[in-house]
Amino acid sequence: MQGIVKATREYEEWVDNVLPLDEDDLAFKHEQMKTGSFAFLRATFYRWMQVYPNACKELWSAPKVLAVGDLHVENFGTWRDAEGRLVWGVNDFDEAAVLPYTADLVRLATSMRLAIEANHLKLDIADACESLLSGYQKAVEAGGAAFVLAEEHAGLRRLATGELRNPLAFWDKMIALPPLKKFKFEEGKAKLLASLPVPGMECELKSRRAGLGSLGHPRYVAVSDLCGGKIAREAKALAPSGALWAGAADGSAELRYPQILENSVRCLDPFVALEGIWLVRRLAPDCSRIELSQLPAERDERRLSEAMGRETANIHLGSREQMLNVLNHIEKLPKKWLKKACEVMAEEVTDDFEKFRNSSET
Repeated sequence: MQGIVKATREYEEWVDNVLPLDEDDLAFKHEQMKTGSFAFLRATFYRWMQVYPNACKELWSAPKVLAVGDLHVENFGTWRDAEGRLVWGVNDFDEAAVLPYTADLVRLATSMRLAIEANHLKLDIADACESLLSGYQKAVEAGGAAFVLAEEHAGLRRLATGELRNPLAFWDKMIALPPLKKFKFEEGKAKLLASLPVPGMECELKSRRAGLGSLGHPRYVAVSDLCGGKIAREAKALAPSGALWAGAADGSAELRYPQILENSVRCLDPFVALEGIWLVRRLAPDCSRIELSQLPAERDERRLSEAMGRETANIHLGSREQMLNVLNHIEKLPKKWLKKACEVMAEEVTDDFEKFRNSSET
């Protein structure tokens, strides 16, 4: 199998043939990939899909579901549903693909392992894997349930309403985004402006760097005023899943974002829509992912890990015909299989990270 530097170059050329990438953003992404193995994991799903099937062969034959793909501990956030309720869960399906159910669980556990190494989490990895898998199994058996942060889930509600998600700080950040000099895609501009609540309303057009996996993709933001307050919309261009590039996914280059939203156990965000290759959504203080740096000092990480397992099950329950097969498969796996697999993959990721960081070609 080719090395990480060659894989990165070839993957980026593959994406660039679908949608032209921004060279400055891509260079910034490469810099971020060198800051640590956790950031490197988030930025290199394409490489994960090359490595995982070989490194964990016994898990690659597991029953397949429509999976998140690029699942990690910073792929969770909040949004408002049609009733205005605050909801917590996975909020990024850019890399969704049909994969063995184990792929999501192992990638999530691996991200926890690397986050623990980086002192972002204090939970023991054995406890993290046990609670994650327990939450997953219980949710599958119960048919799943969305995380509405109203009467229940007080711990998650505290995570979602911390000081770092203060509206004043959020809007200061939005206003400070650099102005957008030109659109590479007029279609993206049209989708963005059409998403505003008032046709033809005045707005400031901004460029935005966010996340790691999709850095380099065209991403446009509109910021405006409505009834005495700020609002924002974003349009981001999506490419086919990196699993397809790696030859690890079933099916065509079809974007699975709408399918995974419609079929999973979920309270939908009414402002999220995929129009062609453009993902259009509302940006707001309570409609964004939760970074590890935003977690309050006082938190129950074991319960958070269990909730992440439950939410992963909510997504996989979109493939309902496979759930009995999934439960039967889990029962046949050896004890501590998830911990063993995440340690194998953490080694693989760390090895690739060191090679990428020390390469003269990056």
